[in-house]
Amino acid sequence: MSNRILAGALLALSLSCAQAQSFSFGLWGDMPYQKAGDDPKIPALLKSINRSDIAFSIYDGDIKDGSSKCTDDIYASALTMFGQMKKPVVYVPGDNEWTDCHRLNNGGYDGLERLTYLRKTMFPTTSSLGQRQMPLIHQGQPGEKFVENTRFSHRGIVFATLNLPGSNNNKILNDKDCSHKSARSAEQCEASNAEYLERDAANVRWMQQAFQAAKAQKAPGLVLVFQADPGFDLPETEDLDESQAPGVSGYRNFISSVVAETEQFPGQVLLVHGDTHFFKLDKPLYSPTKLLANLTRLQTFGSPMIHWVRITVNTKTANVFTVHPVIVKQ
Repeated sequence: MSNRILAGALLALSLSCAQAQSFSFGLWGDMPYQKAGDDPKIPALLKSINRSDIAFSIYDGDIKDGSSKCTDDIYASALTMFGQMKKPVVYVPGDNEWTDCHRLNNGGYDGLERLTYLRKTMFPTTSSLGQRQMPLIHQGQPGEKFVENTRFSHRGIVFATLNLPGSNNNKILNDKDCSHKSARSAEQCEASNAEYLERDAANVRWMQQAFQAAKAQKAPGLVLVFQADPGFDLPETEDLDESQAPGVSGYRNFISSVVAETEQFPGQVLLVHGDTHFFKLDKPLYSPTKLLANLTRLQTFGSPMIHWVRITVNTKTANVFTVHPVIVKQ
């Protein structure tokens, strides 16, 4: 009898430890877009996320579509939406709310002014958004540069978010790129490129610090989240490296640094982005014929597909992350 009791106790302890290391979190972004008529679909999405068993969610950018004005009220509306989330939600900036605001159809704003406003408005405290909040580590001070880059740990997994938006990471290639459908002046484009260089260096440092934290904690997994599609799906040819193409050149330094860190990391890396609006799960690095085995790319849903992704984390399994697309019925 005593042996059976001991075996039962050991089994219960084993199950308890396994459950302690297992949890789920959500991923969503690129919504709602007014031009796609997404607003009526959002309540069902929020209800689906709120009813789930996730510990928190991460929103990977684009609180509006790319053809509407960057007025102050769009940030207020996003905060109202995030305020309906019962669990903590971590917001990651997208290109539509700052990088692209220079466009004439966006109101011809100064994108850097909108970035400053975003930093002061969308990160009102050092904690997450949502009805229940959790503390975050920020790269910058409240209201200042790089406050939007955050890091936290949950049950042995390290998470890092970065301001790496679409539209080539705010890198402007030439005079034509500067002035195309834009209210920007040459001086503003110069300032934007200076901003890109400074933020790119800060993003690399923040990402490297996340890997350092993961190694120090002996974390079996690391999650990196940003908005931009950095060009993983460009075709590979023998004579031309499309990864160096102008339209994605603003991401090359960062992605190369991610590769270097992943190579030295013993755990699994889940790299999450939005921007392209199609759910996709693959291993795009190094290339279609050479695998960086411990890095998985997840591309989340986006307008007009108002769905989300649930990730189950089990640190006792080799792959650590299991991905579940959640289709929301409207």
